Amino acid sequence: MYTGKLVFAQAIDHLPLHTLRRCIQLYNGNRHVKRFSCQEQYRCMAFAQLTYRESLRDIEACLNAQSNKLYHMGIRSRIARSTLAEANEKRDWRIYADFAQSLIQIARRLYADEDLGLELDNTVYALDASTIDLCLSVFPWAHFRQTKAAVKLHTLLDLRGNIPSFIHISDGKLHDVNVLDLLLPEPGAFYIVDRGYTDFERLHQLHQALAFFVIRAKSNLQFRRVYSRPVDKQTGLRCDQTIALTGVRSARHYPDPLRRIQYYDAETDQRLVFLTNNFTIPAIPVTDLYRYPWQVELIFKWIKQHLRIKSFFGTSENAVKTQVWIAVSVYVLVAIIKKRLDIPASLYSILQILSLTIFETMPLNQLLTEDDPDMTHSDPHNQLNLFE
Repeated sequence: MYTGKLVFAQAIDHLPLHTLRRCIQLYNGNRHVKRFSCQEQYRCMAFAQLTYRESLRDIEACLNAQSNKLYHMGIRSRIARSTLAEANEKRDWRIYADFAQSLIQIARRLYADEDLGLELDNTVYALDASTIDLCLSVFPWAHFRQTKAAVKLHTLLDLRGNIPSFIHISDGKLHDVNVLDLLLPEPGAFYIVDRGYTDFERLHQLHQALAFFVIRAKSNLQFRRVYSRPVDKQTGLRCDQTIALTGVRSARHYPDPLRRIQYYDAETDQRLVFLTNNFTIPAIPVTDLYRYPWQVELIFKWIKQHLRIKSFFGTSENAVKTQVWIAVSVYVLVAIIKKRLDIPASLYSILQILSLTIFETMPLNQLLTEDDPDMTHSDPHNQLNLFE
């Protein structure tokens, strides 16, 4: 019988803990700390993410119930919710933001050769934002509306592996399009955005950086047709045009030609109009590219449902950002484990298994890849028949 490391410790082994120590040292995370270090704080919060804990009291009760296993989880201190609350409140959230970014770089290298299902060698990013509603009286710093608070997660997703390559956490008042100012465009990459990011001055900056974009056109777009390419209407295409913007501001902010593609989606009975600055790839791959932003919404849905960022363990800005960045790092950790161990199961399935087996000592690759032999080879003839 295998009596090695706990499943939790095996998962943590996939983290570059030397990088975490450097991040802690950079921001003096353990300064004046005599017990309950930043590493222990991270492990407790990662445990909360992996096992769906709902509160600090919940974390305290569950970990102290397994006190004989805490040492093997890398936790040397007794867990108290007041200690964890103080750590989340005071220790710089940038420790975990920088650490999550280092994990993202590892994951992106692992998934660099993932097949997108498109005949494209370019890197493809999808940019979107998700709003997490909060109570204004409890989170007064997270301004959104007069009677409502919120934080926004602005995420740039690398579609090879669905790995977030850029994340910005803001209050609810920051408009989505302003995040384009924070990006460092990658030449040759495609950026897929929805209509909320229509700002031709910012889009032209992407164009000047030699990056490509695909965006849904607004219905009030002012333009003139310069050239029309032949299209096969059986594919759903209605037109493939080169256009010039004619609006007073849009023409000034984007003086170069654009490509306008109209597509009829028979499944949804919708006519979709796309704008892009790429004139070389065929029109159908452009329409296929725009399907991928739905992956961002799926990722946000997955994170909201299965990681603890809908209910927060603290109310300060530092505590909220700490929890969000640790949630992101756990999501990326699961993606790293899936790739390194070549696990065919989905991220959702992996997380569900980990949530129930965190204190087991079964080898991680066996736990996540093999079927239960009792379930696989059970004899139906030996089961009780209630209807005989």
